[in-house]
Amino acid sequence: MARFLLLVFLMSGPLVAQDLSFRIAPTESCLWDSGHDGDNRACIGLAASACMEQPGGYSTVAMGYCLDQELSFWDGQLNDAYGQLMQAMRAADEGLPAHLAIQSSSLRDMQRAWIAYRDARCDHEASLWQGGTGASPAYLNCLMDETAQQALYLGALYSGEG
Repeated sequence: MARFLLLVFLMSGPLVAQDLSFRIAPTESCLWDSGHDGDNRACIGLAASACMEQPGGYSTVAMGYCLDQELSFWDGQLNDAYGQLMQAMRAADEGLPAHLAIQSSSLRDMQRAWIAYRDARCDHEASLWQGGTGASPAYLNCLMDETAQQALYLGALYSGEG
């Protein structure tokens, strides 16, 4: 059900995109400013919130648009971090005996389990709205938040901070 509502909102996105301006700059600036010492989690949602602050930004469709735009940014960050970490884990596994060469397969298994968890959690978030119009923004906000947190986690692992 939540995925159907998501599809409806994504299809209406081009209408909203004409009225709203989305910029990822608030999130990127926060990430840059917090560097390695700060709490990068505070950066999650800043661009979507700025987008929603525009006139008309708090309609359900507009919220869906803004959240989906930032979700796309975090999804790219997640894919980059996962790819870099997987490459590093494969290199670390190389040349080890089979019973020790488990980092890359463990990362793959963890990521698959995380995807299932994220989807179930976000479906549950949407269900709390009992079919109401807030279900799609709640679902997208959950996806954005969970994806961003996982991207930050994998990025920290890759940089040796995790």
